[in-house]
Amino acid sequence: MDIKAKPASKWFLPRVRYTQEFVSQVHSPQDILGAFRETGAYLEGHFRLTSGLHSPNYLQCAKVLQYPAIAGRFGDDLAARLRQLVGGAAIHAVVSPAMGGLIIGHEVARALGCRHIFTERDAGAMTLRRGFAIEAGENTVVIEDVITTGGSSVEVIELLRRLGAQVVAAGSIIDRSGGRADIGVPRVALETLHVVTYEPQSCPLCAQGSPVVKPGSRPGA
Repeated sequence: MDIKAKPASKWFLPRVRYTQEFVSQVHSPQDILGAFRETGAYLEGHFRLTSGLHSPNYLQCAKVLQYPAIAGRFGDDLAARLRQLVGGAAIHAVVSPAMGGLIIGHEVARALGCRHIFTERDAGAMTLRRGFAIEAGENTVVIEDVITTGGSSVEVIELLRRLGAQVVAAGSIIDRSGGRADIGVPRVALETLHVVTYEPQSCPLCAQGSPVVKPGSRPGA
C-alpha cells in the first residue's frame, strides 16, 4: 500500500531549511499543519492508531519534530498556552509517555524552565524507570504529541496521582478528538482536528481489503 504525504504549502521555504526565519512563520493552525505537510509528516492511507481505532490519516510527529527549530517553536507555544491555563501555579515537572511525547515534552520543559521525565510500559503498565522520581506535592503537566482518545495521558495522570503529584494541566501538539477527549484535567493543544476514525469491526477500509499499517512506536498496540 502506498502511503503518501500531502503536498507542501507553497509559502514554506525549501525542504530542510528549517531556520528560525522559517519557524517564525508558524503562527496559525494552518501553519502548524503546513509544517507537518512540508516535512512529510501528514500521511494518508489506512492506519491503526495507538487507541486501536482505524483512520485514513496519520500525523507522524517524529518526522516534523526531527527539526529542532520546529520542535522548539512548538514547545514554546505549548508552554505559553499552559502558563495561561494554570495561571500563577508553579510547574515543577513535565511528564510524557514514551515514545511519542519525549521530544515535545522536553521542549515544553525547556520553555517552562523545569525538568522533564518520561514514563514507559512495564508488563503493559505505565511506570517510571531509569531513576526518575516524583515527589509528593509536585505540580506536573502531562505532554503528548497527539491525543486521540487520551488513554495514554490518563494512564500517566493516574500514575502521577498514585505517587502523590498534582497534575495541573496537560497538552499536546495535535488533538485528533475534535476537543472531545476528557482526561480529567484542563488541557491545551496547538491544533484541534476533527479526524475520521473507525472501530476495527466497522472500518470501511478493512472492508475494501486495504492493508492496515501501524506507524507509531508500539507495534501491535
